[in-house]
Amino acid sequence: MIKLLIVDDEQIERDGMEAIIKKGFPDTKIMQAKNGKMAIELAETFRPDLILMDIKMPGINGLEAMERIIASNSMVRFIMVTAFDTFEYMRQSIKLGVKDYILKPSRASEIITTVGKVFQQIKEEHRATIVRKYQEEAFLKALSLVETDVVTQLLFDHVHEVHVDMLVEMLETPSTQEMFVMLVLMPTGGESLYSVIKEKIRETKSCWVGALYGSHLPIIVFRDEKVSYRSQATSLAQQVLSIVKRTKKADCFIGIGNVSDSLEKVRQSYHEALFATMDISLPTKYRFYSEEAASSSDAMSGRLIEHRKKEFADQIRMGQWENVRKYILYVLQHYEREAADVLHTQQRILEILWIISRVMEEMGMETDPPLYAYKPLNYRELQVETTRLLDEMVHSFRQRTERLEADAIHQLKQYILSHSQEDISLDSLARKVGLSPIYISKIFKEKQGVNYIDFLTECRIEKAKELIRDTDKSIKEITFEVGYHDPNYFSKVFKKLCNMSPKEYRKLLLANKTS
Repeated sequence: MIKLLIVDDEQIERDGMEAIIKKGFPDTKIMQAKNGKMAIELAETFRPDLILMDIKMPGINGLEAMERIIASNSMVRFIMVTAFDTFEYMRQSIKLGVKDYILKPSRASEIITTVGKVFQQIKEEHRATIVRKYQEEAFLKALSLVETDVVTQLLFDHVHEVHVDMLVEMLETPSTQEMFVMLVLMPTGGESLYSVIKEKIRETKSCWVGALYGSHLPIIVFRDEKVSYRSQATSLAQQVLSIVKRTKKADCFIGIGNVSDSLEKVRQSYHEALFATMDISLPTKYRFYSEEAASSSDAMSGRLIEHRKKEFADQIRMGQWENVRKYILYVLQHYEREAADVLHTQQRILEILWIISRVMEEMGMETDPPLYAYKPLNYRELQVETTRLLDEMVHSFRQRTERLEADAIHQLKQYILSHSQEDISLDSLARKVGLSPIYISKIFKEKQGVNYIDFLTECRIEKAKELIRDTDKSIKEITFEVGYHDPNYFSKVFKKLCNMSPKEYRKLLLANKTS
């Protein structure tokens, strides 16, 4: 999605321009600034790709604002908007790198044509940046990595080095605006099936397949408008089940979430698919979340659904057990006040415990299914037994994380140090230590004080400094050797960390040697 900033001191001009551009390019994200000062501030926070800049404004005028914005973001593009077609304005704007200009007043078609040309340039440069990131010679392989990265970002709210919007541009995205998530619980020892299932599903050209986390394989399915949602999901589920059946391995099970109307909301469908896998003993080895929700029809079950929308699963992933415990106690107290049957309440609590169990499995933690040791006769016994089951889960979670965190961080640091010249993703790091990407991101930040991308960047720059100091290699050669694909970008990163460019650093070293 391209981001556009409209700068003009006249409200009617800004609104008119926004309406024209929204009609011509409905997917554009637009913000407005009423003066040069506000434009400079928004350029820092909003980070627009293109700015339509009015020249004549009170206070900081358009040309002055351009100079200050370019100083901190050289990648932003400008189209000058002015009612004064003078040589001096043109001369100054050309020096600043303005891509084009729009005279006031202009027809809507002229505005669309002018803006469209620059938008096309931006899209082409975005694609070029991504291609450099994943390397042309491994493009097909990179697309597969891009796909899993996109699924990870969308379903687990994780931020990668390359933003999800840029990655999505590389993939074949069906025109439909609707999608849903299927979650495949793979059989024990079924890791070898991953590539077979992924290849079969990708043949449909309607799915993005995520990485295999433990026994969980998430798939984002784009709606086929020619058939019903249930028919499409059932057909795809049966194809996956047939692949597993042919291997004569243990059965897998598939949970299917509800339809979402945008990528931004698809994460809810994932949580629904997760909940649909709660009971895998069903004769039909797939289940729709809508069927699971329908079987829990009381008012509090409706609140459980609402709570899942508030990302209950994330609290478990992040180890926020006090919040989890409070919520379970709240549910127990609610049913007790309503004088609900104890066995009915036990089933509702068991649903919550199954969610916890599934999320822990997704994180690669082995956990026994939450089963009550006896049938509680009253609410006091139910609370005692529920607390015992939850305590066992918390103990298992903490024992596992405490044992692995120190070792995991050491392994991650050593791996990054040894492979800093490669394109390292969170998925590859997670596979090295057997933990989920979102959890890896969390503990690395907590234990090291920086995220893994910052640490990787520091390693690359230290390696570059060694090469500059100890070899005669060119800056371009060093760029590729330490893992970057664009010498200009490498120089910017180097300067940000070292307060001087690579060439300046080399000159400083030579000067010190001769002095």
